[in-house]
Amino acid sequence: MTVTDTELAERVRGLIRDVPDFPKPGILFRDITPLLADGPTFTAVIDHLAERYEGRVDVIAGVEARGFLLSAPLAAALGI
Repeated sequence: MTVTDTELAERVRGLIRDVPDFPKPGILFRDITPLLADGPTFTAVIDHLAERYEGRVDVIAGVEARGFLLSAPLAAALGI
């Protein structure tokens, strides 16, 4: 999927769900599960990040649950 940065950002925004009051009242949780389920858009996100950071990083750390889901495919794409 070849898309502009703006098109990709719009697609991603459209896939992320807002879950109000989760896990407790007053917190707005952003659910990325629909993004992960959309193979072409998820691949485009990883490709975009890989292109942006290629040759600029040596290590990627996935700090929390969502970080793990993005860091592993990004590290693989970058070969690091």
